[in-house]
Amino acid sequence: MHYSPEALVAFVESAALGSFSAAARKLRKSQSTISTAIANLEADLGLTLFDRQARQPVLTDNGRRVLAHVQEILAASERLDNLSIRLAGQVETRLTFVLSDTYQPTHHESLLRRFEQRYPDIEFECLIAEDNDVIDLLQLRRANIGVVEVQHHYPPDIAASRLPAQTEMAIFVLRHHPLTNLPRVHAEQLATTRQLCLNTYNRTERNQSRGLIWSAPSYLMLLEMAEQGFGWAILPRWLVEQFGHQKLVALPVSDWPRMISIDAVWSKKSPPGPAGYWLLDQLTGGNNNIS
Repeated sequence: MHYSPEALVAFVESAALGSFSAAARKLRKSQSTISTAIANLEADLGLTLFDRQARQPVLTDNGRRVLAHVQEILAASERLDNLSIRLAGQVETRLTFVLSDTYQPTHHESLLRRFEQRYPDIEFECLIAEDNDVIDLLQLRRANIGVVEVQHHYPPDIAASRLPAQTEMAIFVLRHHPLTNLPRVHAEQLATTRQLCLNTYNRTERNQSRGLIWSAPSYLMLLEMAEQGFGWAILPRWLVEQFGHQKLVALPVSDWPRMISIDAVWSKKSPPGPAGYWLLDQLTGGNNNIS
């Protein structure tokens, strides 16, 4: 039996977002279109996928079992699309790459020189963004590939692959800040001092901090604010060493510094072309699982 790809996507998005209306907004369709697509899928399968008695639809036991299979079907379809792009060899004319300051650009020059030699005629654009802003740029088709600090959860339409390198993050403050006089800094002491906090344009509950907070959408801006003495900030060490002016020191805080992992991310709905996949292969060491 043939199931509509649109219905499968509507089902996965509704399950991920917890409502038909949210899935409709995400897919830029009407709520009635989503509801009808899922109802038709339920009729084709002869199963009830969502319990509609509550305020928001909840997956039934059958729905949870079907969800895993539908995700496998969509993943297989994505791999087939990716393979066809690679085999067709239709190189894109433009490639937009979103960088995160958490990714240390140790090999950028070498990578870009090899990219230039391989694809000399492509228009290449580089943007800087963090966290949810990177995901937004991909979903809006404003960018093709991004790198981002590993997220606990990615939307169903975003693919991710781990980069081999990690980045060291530490808590930095102006050299003559009162906190530097302490032999050991505890969380309670940090809480009574202003934090300079990363806060993306796409603000969510996850990053809505409370307390003594000043925020900015980039680590470089936070670095400048810390150097001006406005508070302490969690920053990539490489950024402080390369762009700082030796004004900041790392505080001795328990469990810090920390190593974080980085993912390469791209859209499943509008995947990169051959040049983009080449760049992904270089970033991930060929570990992007799209052969």
